[in-house]
Amino acid sequence: MIRPNMATMLGFVATDARVAPRALQALVREAADRSFNRITIDGDTSTNDSFVLVATGQAAHDEITALESPEGAALREAVIAVSQQLAQAIVRDGEGATKFITVRVDGGRSKEECRWVAYAIAHSPLVKTAFFASDPNLGRILAAVGYAGIADLDQSLIDLHLDDVHVATKGGRHPAYQEADGQRVMKQSEITVRVDLHRGAAHATVWTCDLSHDYVTINADYRS
Repeated sequence: MIRPNMATMLGFVATDARVAPRALQALVREAADRSFNRITIDGDTSTNDSFVLVATGQAAHDEITALESPEGAALREAVIAVSQQLAQAIVRDGEGATKFITVRVDGGRSKEECRWVAYAIAHSPLVKTAFFASDPNLGRILAAVGYAGIADLDQSLIDLHLDDVHVATKGGRHPAYQEADGQRVMKQSEITVRVDLHRGAAHATVWTCDLSHDYVTINADYRS
């Protein structure tokens, strides 16, 4: 039952940096949006979640008032990196998870539509069970892209990669694709799915996992 919006999670990050409240508020929102709000186990959310960024101000430097400054940019990079590491750890420890999957969608007209596509893939039970079975079922992934809710999507432009393997091009199977290559990737414990919509310059990334027998067992036995 994990899909941050946020979900069933308490996250804490602390720094000794001296940061102005307005800059800190902007940073915690961006960090959450690029980490904890980019993971999903099963798409089910709860209200029991918080992400807290604490700055103690104990460091001996001038107060950071803008994230665009050199000091602010360094802090921003560090906080986002730590937040993403923590968020990804939740996915790796997901109920019954055996594989860690990065879903990156490029070529969208907006980040929002890229997120729609990424989450459609990450939430699909058919896609997730295919990952568990190490089955390079490109049809399931392309179907998820198709029903992601982009009304004017031209599926004949879509490219799909599984790690370094070019699986589909122009909406169909790549002429050079061999299923053995796809299965080689699907057997890995960490997999990257890359979709290019070829309709813009926006992109988005979501992290998820597979759906295993243990997921069903854990949640069937669970009582609140």
